[in-house]
Amino acid sequence: MADEKKIFKVTIDNITIEVEAGTSILQAARSIGGDVVPPAMCYYSKLQGSGGKCRTCLVEVTAGSTADPRPMPKLVASCRTNVMEGMVVKSITSERVIDARNGVVEFLLINHPLDCPICDQAGECHLQDLSYEHGKEGTRYEFQRRTFEKHDLGPYIQLHMTRCILCYRCVFVADQLTEKREHGVLDRGDHSEIATYIEKALHNDFIGNVIDVCPVGALTDRTFRFKNRVWFLKPMDAHRDCPKCSGKVTLWNRGDEVYRVTARKNQWGEVEEWICNDCRFQKKKTSDWIIEGPTVVSRHSVISQGHYVGTVNPKEFLPAVMGGRNPRLLMDIHTVSEVNDPEIQLSKIEGPATSDVFGEEEKQE
Repeated sequence: MADEKKIFKVTIDNITIEVEAGTSILQAARSIGGDVVPPAMCYYSKLQGSGGKCRTCLVEVTAGSTADPRPMPKLVASCRTNVMEGMVVKSITSERVIDARNGVVEFLLINHPLDCPICDQAGECHLQDLSYEHGKEGTRYEFQRRTFEKHDLGPYIQLHMTRCILCYRCVFVADQLTEKREHGVLDRGDHSEIATYIEKALHNDFIGNVIDVCPVGALTDRTFRFKNRVWFLKPMDAHRDCPKCSGKVTLWNRGDEVYRVTARKNQWGEVEEWICNDCRFQKKKTSDWIIEGPTVVSRHSVISQGHYVGTVNPKEFLPAVMGGRNPRLLMDIHTVSEVNDPEIQLSKIEGPATSDVFGEEEKQE
């Protein structure tokens, strides 16, 4: 009989939950949901070794455990720190955490260009959301920003290194999903960049997934560049019988035209199942797919405008209060109020139409 897993109680922002031993603080917070969940720009649950690089998920541990209730002296990365029995964590309730996130976002935006009006990632960019919540109106950076020439990594992917925040997600995808990784991090320090040696092209049946995992607009789909905005498109769940992958995708349509195909993502923006290049780049017709229905999009997303899914009308409470009888909506307000005379034209009355005015009109008659 297999040993039962230990269950730890952890308190995050005054909310106590029970999770299995070995669960990270970030995953525990995600089980709670809402604003308690720390942002994550580099962590990806499906990629081994990810996390601990962007520092946006920092939290304050005010009590390490029941056995050792002392607070941790420094803020810790929630994606790389596991929970302990009796641990107490502060996320949005800590001024230190909010100040640290503001500083991290300012650091991430030091070299990031103001490309949002022309970037294909606009509307679904995690850095855009993060800067909206924790960013500043201006920058204190006085030096020249680093810039790179954008170049094509084959016929389907374009690399715009100037936008990159070095989250390493695309490197982990190529390492763990493809047979041979052909790109990585070159140079050191502020010269570090994601690139291929002598600008080789990336050739692999699953290399298109680096587009989906990129949290910014550094890796973009060349077949979709500058064609449309995501908030003008309608995401639809679809599938096909594919011999290479699951074939479960999201089609981005405008009318009957398919502008792009992406993997399905969960509420944290992570890919649910990887898809192959054939599904992503070659199948751009509605007839190639079996349409399942509209994709459920968060109401807080700009993409959700005009096509909410799963919404319901509020329940009418009046019949329940009135013993099952429907209210009488049609009635003569003049006979009920006994104030407004329907024969008097309000537009001909000088000044406001008060009860005194109606009384004067009756006297004149």
